[in-house]
Amino acid sequence: MRQVGAQVDLTACDREPIHVPGAVQPHGLLLIADPQTLRILAGAGDIEGRLALDWLGRTLTDVLGIDVASVLSHAAVGPGGTVIGGVVSGHDIAFHRSGAYLLAELEPVDPEARSPAETLGWLDAIASGFERTGTLKALCERAAVAFRALTGFDRVMVYRFLDDKAGYVVAEDRDAALDTFLNHHFPATDIPRQARALYVRNRTRVIPTIDYDPQPIRPAAFAGVDLSDVAIRSVSPIHLQYLRNMEVGASASISIVKDGMLWGLIACHHHAPRGLSRDVRTVAAALAGGLSRQITAKEEAESYRERLALRAEEDTLVPALFGDERAERVLARRREDMRRMMGADGFAIVGDTVETTGVCPTDDKLRDLARWLSKRDDGGVFSTRELGAEWDEAGLIAPFTGVLSITVPQERWTLIWLRAEHIEEVEWAGNPHKAVKVDPDATLTPRTSFESWTQQVRGRARRWTLEQVDAAQRLRRMLREAGLLGELRRVNADLNRALAEKDAALAQKDLLMREVDHRVQNSLQLVASFLMLQARAAGPGEVADQLQEARSRLSAVALVHRRLYRDDQIATIDLSRYLSELLNDMRASLGREWGNRLSMDLAPVLIPTDRAVNVGLIAAELVINATKYAYPAGQVGPIDIVLEQHRNKLRLIVADQGRGKQGDNVGFGSRMMSAVVQRIGGEVEYLDNQPGLRAVLTAPIEDD
Repeated sequence: MRQVGAQVDLTACDREPIHVPGAVQPHGLLLIADPQTLRILAGAGDIEGRLALDWLGRTLTDVLGIDVASVLSHAAVGPGGTVIGGVVSGHDIAFHRSGAYLLAELEPVDPEARSPAETLGWLDAIASGFERTGTLKALCERAAVAFRALTGFDRVMVYRFLDDKAGYVVAEDRDAALDTFLNHHFPATDIPRQARALYVRNRTRVIPTIDYDPQPIRPAAFAGVDLSDVAIRSVSPIHLQYLRNMEVGASASISIVKDGMLWGLIACHHHAPRGLSRDVRTVAAALAGGLSRQITAKEEAESYRERLALRAEEDTLVPALFGDERAERVLARRREDMRRMMGADGFAIVGDTVETTGVCPTDDKLRDLARWLSKRDDGGVFSTRELGAEWDEAGLIAPFTGVLSITVPQERWTLIWLRAEHIEEVEWAGNPHKAVKVDPDATLTPRTSFESWTQQVRGRARRWTLEQVDAAQRLRRMLREAGLLGELRRVNADLNRALAEKDAALAQKDLLMREVDHRVQNSLQLVASFLMLQARAAGPGEVADQLQEARSRLSAVALVHRRLYRDDQIATIDLSRYLSELLNDMRASLGREWGNRLSMDLAPVLIPTDRAVNVGLIAAELVINATKYAYPAGQVGPIDIVLEQHRNKLRLIVADQGRGKQGDNVGFGSRMMSAVVQRIGGEVEYLDNQPGLRAVLTAPIEDD
């Protein structure tokens, strides 16, 4: 821990290895065994009192009294690779894999658990209630009530993570005797980074009592075993002290995971000890999954309504922009509509003259702002709610702190939407800026005050939505197109001849490119044939295998080129269509068995042709690698290919359900792919697909 004066480096919490506590909570038992022999190597908890005195060295089957091998081979694998093994000596049992070990986790059975039929009926009723809510706020309020009814805790909060990782209580259901945390903010340091990662991996967590004695793993040599998937994992002393400071006797949390990211938590607090059995946690996880889907639906519906309204405004503008009147005159005439379109306080067009509407600074100050905006490299669209953080001279246009702008260099004018400062009163559960006290006997001491503390935030305007920024980008494209169209209308008859010459040049270029492609295809086919002959001449062995691999790489490159030049569009193409046709060709080349196991979910992405070639090469290489290394020799399995777009980047995912990453496998194909990835400014990550491997390419859609 680094200390500065009387303050503590709070990032120390982010480095605490909470996934290897070396102990468990005493309400459960843990057995660590060899996955091959099932012989018990270590354990934690009152194993002697609940299972057997002489457990160490015996097999799991002997100690538990069940056929563990049969359970592991026939039971369904749940999240994180967990296998539920039934009931043993009044305990629910779950099996996990952790590195080289097999973990058996036992928790007491809830004698008052609902029947499966009753549970399904309750879940169906709650899910129907979620669907009927009209807003995200109403959905979260109903969720808080449902989770409190399920868990029986005194206080249940729906806790959402904000952009700065701070938490915000959006809904709460509590005992009337308790103070409220509704609408309170919690600093990002309250939930460290590695804890948030575990919330995604292990989505339900319970601490039946904060006053417990951790049960160490025995023998101590096994204290470093990773317990990430173990529900009874002992809790960080820092977190326990944090709960004591909140006067909480027991707690539970259920993760709300949206699109693979931690959206928030269902946080449950109780004044006295209270458990949450595995059955209830399973129901809670299922309910949280339904809540996540409804959150997605509500957010998408809200986004759709806003996009629809913006599109309606754009549709009324398009005919005027592409008419006979000059674009800047159209905008000047409709400037009030432009202001209302983005919900701005003021709107200005800065060019040879300055046209304004609403509340705006003086013309000179607007020109200063426009000059600064024109020097930025933002792709022509700039947005901020806090101009002071971007521009040293932001005080010139006070009280305006929100700016959304479009710069059109060809027309030498800038469109600027302005929003005035919106002073916010943020209510925190304790002062987030107060220095944390240093405890010389502890790694870190959590904050002790959770009394409401109000912070006045200045220098910010209302946030521009993603839909508004997207609308600005579309408008910029329309203005550029309208400007080009207007220029075309003002040229003389010679332009027709110039256009004809241009069309002829394009046709010649297309013909030349197709001729080059034809020759490249012939050359690739010739080299492939030569490699095949060389492989036959070399006979079975490593040389022949390498020659055959080189031939398959050439075939993939040939497919990329052949697919590309079938498209009529030269400058840009739809990457989803391009990859779909490329992968369909690869299906044929890989054979029927592999072809039937390839699945695609490709979102439309408009991309420059040269970048599409590179992405196609990478996709072909990743698919080939999956067919070669994901499954044992002679076996086939599913391979999923997904294409997504997020703002100005694309994400290509090739996922299998095989053996996971097997060594580095650095060969010609890998080196070629690394070079291509570097060329397009992207990066490839290899993630655990549980089971299998997810290769994720992230790259800009256009050159920076």
